[in-house]
Amino acid sequence: MKYAIIIPDGCADEPQDSLNSLTPLQAARLPNMDRAAKMGVVGRSNNVPKPLTPASDVATLSLFGYDPLVVYTGRAPLETVAMGIKLGPKDWAVRCNLVTVKDGLMHDFTAGHINNSDGARLMATIHEKLGGPVPDGRLEFFPGVQYRNILVFRSETAPAPFSKETKTQPPHDIPDKPAADFLPKGPGGDLLVQLMERSKPLFADHPVNQERIARGEKPATQIWLWGQGSAPSVTSFAETYGPKGAIISAVDLVRGTGVLIGWDRIDSPGATGYLDTDYAAKGRTGIAALATHDLVCVHVEAPDEASHEGRVDEKIKALERIDEHIVGPLLDELPKHGDWRILVSPDHRTTIKTRAHAYGAVPFVVAGTGVSSRGQASYDEIVAAASDLEFEPGWKLMNWFLGRE
Repeated sequence: MKYAIIIPDGCADEPQDSLNSLTPLQAARLPNMDRAAKMGVVGRSNNVPKPLTPASDVATLSLFGYDPLVVYTGRAPLETVAMGIKLGPKDWAVRCNLVTVKDGLMHDFTAGHINNSDGARLMATIHEKLGGPVPDGRLEFFPGVQYRNILVFRSETAPAPFSKETKTQPPHDIPDKPAADFLPKGPGGDLLVQLMERSKPLFADHPVNQERIARGEKPATQIWLWGQGSAPSVTSFAETYGPKGAIISAVDLVRGTGVLIGWDRIDSPGATGYLDTDYAAKGRTGIAALATHDLVCVHVEAPDEASHEGRVDEKIKALERIDEHIVGPLLDELPKHGDWRILVSPDHRTTIKTRAHAYGAVPFVVAGTGVSSRGQASYDEIVAAASDLEFEPGWKLMNWFLGRE
């Protein structure tokens, strides 16, 4: 049996006034997702159990068949796996965004989707000036992809100062809100706030920001620290479920989660983690991976990014490109390998209205060998809401998708 999973990140949404009360999934032209719906079944799953925060770290673990209430330790540790950063048993990782705070408001959590080169130069300064010894340990900063970077607290003489009571705020969930209202709190929070404050003068006249302003681009005004956690430990997907998997994603968090559960990381040319990603290349990469893997997962960040920017038109375009260049080709290719199944599902909801992640069930569609058609005409939130197929909690969907129950 061959399996394919396509994740249009954050695509689940609400009816939009600008779309005559349709959701982006309803308004987009999605002949291949709708083809899968007619062949198989549309349902819904709740991938973010409370009290966990609705975000891709928690939701992706659920979608991959793991109970986040049991295995989740934090977002940043999942990203360190993809980046090849080793965490000791007492070390903690913290996500380090490059952001633009303007007039006290979170103006842009991506610093204008800063490029890798500019981001790495800024992070080199941060590591030089803010890294090094601190009480009971050492701070190390690592550049990642664009605005997504990592801070590691290396514990030396005592455990890191953080705990489950440490509270931080994802910057993408506070667009245009006062940054000062969402600073870290609890154990270790003072250290994180201090580092964030110390980054401001380092960036104020930094050559990278001077160059960006001269090009008409947004400067990175500071770092934003959040998503902390210790090293996670899970049983492999192959041991838990059987199939040998591969993950295709431009986002460290998602590919890190895949690597954590034992999937092979496959990089696709032209994948950016943004609206300009090469959708066709991702489809081709997914098809090629079917030759060597039982299960192939293709993740596309673009719908989520469009939601965070409040751009419903770009969200629709991203969905249509995923449908044309990834879902369609995989639907055509899978039957050539014998028995097969396909799953299309976002990890979580990201609404245009709030420009932030949200709790709630998301729609999925499954088609393939052994999946009987239920006569559903399309893949969208409305059809899913009327379906009698629901997974609460969402991590139980994987077992059903694999045909193990």
